[in-house]
Amino acid sequence: MDDAKDSTFRKRTIRSFVRRTGRITSSQEKALEELWPHFGVEYGDEMLDLARLFGRDAQRTLEIGFGNGDSLLQQAGENRHRDFIGIEVHEPGIGHCLIEAKNSGIENLRLIAHDAIEVLQQQVPQESLHRINLYFPDPWPKKRHHKRRIVQPAFLRLCADRLVSGGSLHIATDWANYAEHIDEMLESFPQFTCQQRREHDGNRPVDRPRTKFERRGLQKGHRIWDWRFDRLN
Repeated sequence: MDDAKDSTFRKRTIRSFVRRTGRITSSQEKALEELWPHFGVEYGDEMLDLARLFGRDAQRTLEIGFGNGDSLLQQAGENRHRDFIGIEVHEPGIGHCLIEAKNSGIENLRLIAHDAIEVLQQQVPQESLHRINLYFPDPWPKKRHHKRRIVQPAFLRLCADRLVSGGSLHIATDWANYAEHIDEMLESFPQFTCQQRREHDGNRPVDRPRTKFERRGLQKGHRIWDWRFDRLN
């Protein structure tokens, strides 16, 4: 990505997430202390050597905002030939994910506790990912907050730059207004083509497990929207 395109994020002060503290259990706190050195990756301003990080060269999936990690762990457990990177800022969720990763014997997983935009910008090399998952991001439903939504042209440029040719961006939401926003953003974005778009009642997700936030949305009577966008050459 050239300097002109990247400057959008260098100057960014608007966050697409709220850093929620929440109540952390003693077991989660212990996991953050004892398991983070094995699964965790500290944020820094140097590009990661992902082959060295995982000790092999494999296809890599990055998930933005994994919550408590249950769906991320399921994907990693069912696809041990692939490597997974999860980004989350909610400490109780990270602690839960660390505990379950250890209990499940999952080794193809690394976690980063930082703003996903800055991680993509500073730590993830160009054309190093085969898939990016963005499941149920904060919809920022009030119109005055729409600028906080993560799906914006600059974010899409960054994703396209980090994906290999033919790599895929998977998005899901349960907010109708955000679904319209995603359609609008991607329809006018030349580096992605929509391979699948599906509206459903939680019974037809596009190549992903059901998530905690999806279940909450369904309990409120929301519909679900799923997309798969492929990066063009």
